Amino acid sequence: MLTFIIKRIITAIPVLWIIASLTFVLVRVVPGGPFDSERTLPPEIVANLEAKYHLDKPVYEQYFLYLGRLLHGDLGVSYKYVNRTVNDIIADAFPVSLELGLLGLSLAIIVGVPLGALAAVKRGTMIDYGSMFVSTVGISLPSFVIGALLIFTFGICLQLLPVALWESPRHMILPAVTLAFGPAAFLARLTRASVLEILEKDWVRTARSKGLSGFSTVVKHVLRNALVPVVTVLGPLTAALITGSFVVEYIYAIPGLGRFFITAVSNRDYDLILGTTLLFSILLIITNTIVDIAYKYLDPRMEVEG
Repeated sequence: MLTFIIKRIITAIPVLWIIASLTFVLVRVVPGGPFDSERTLPPEIVANLEAKYHLDKPVYEQYFLYLGRLLHGDLGVSYKYVNRTVNDIIADAFPVSLELGLLGLSLAIIVGVPLGALAAVKRGTMIDYGSMFVSTVGISLPSFVIGALLIFTFGICLQLLPVALWESPRHMILPAVTLAFGPAAFLARLTRASVLEILEKDWVRTARSKGLSGFSTVVKHVLRNALVPVVTVLGPLTAALITGSFVVEYIYAIPGLGRFFITAVSNRDYDLILGTTLLFSILLIITNTIVDIAYKYLDPRMEVEG
């Protein structure tokens, strides 16, 4: 297991270098620059700003300067947030996105996996049809529609919950539900399909013929094997939710990393775009590694080294 983790760390280095290089090129290929605005700045001011941030140098020199800073853990500075580095912005905003993402992920797993398993066990009943209808709605509706419906229902009509900011546990309920709705629906459908497949196995019928109750069979044997494909999608899903849902954070005015990424793209804030992209890539590598390790415990027949 330790060898597997070391190999993942070694292979992650060139992957991150490729991602950083491609992102560096792409942000500079896109028309416009960080100091373009509706109000035209005097040429001498633009020249001074570009000189300050080394944007007046050839692109290849900018690239090597960026890689040099990156090797020292310096993600650069923001061109739009004065006197703030990308490291500072991530340090301030990422914990909020992390909290929101973990809440959404936990809620999606707690609701989606049991709902899918119950639908599979009660196949062909109203419970099955009802849960699949709800999951279909959850997958079909985008998060901004779900958020608007929740805000209108629980914030405006019933006035039970606050509809903006991130100041107390009550402020977290609507954003977490909005973020978890789609993933929970997806996990429910995936779990149902996986459980149905396992229920058709010969060894499940053998366990039942020996007198093992249906509940014990599903919980102790079926569900553990059925979770393998579910765990597979949890890697990228976790990284996406933790990094921050751009739409959810924007709707509820949450000061997370997603809001900064949106403004960075619109403002051509090169270093901030690169920093958030690298953070997402690192999280994706970490979560996928954890998923591969989890395979070994869900199914001992699997070899993570392979």
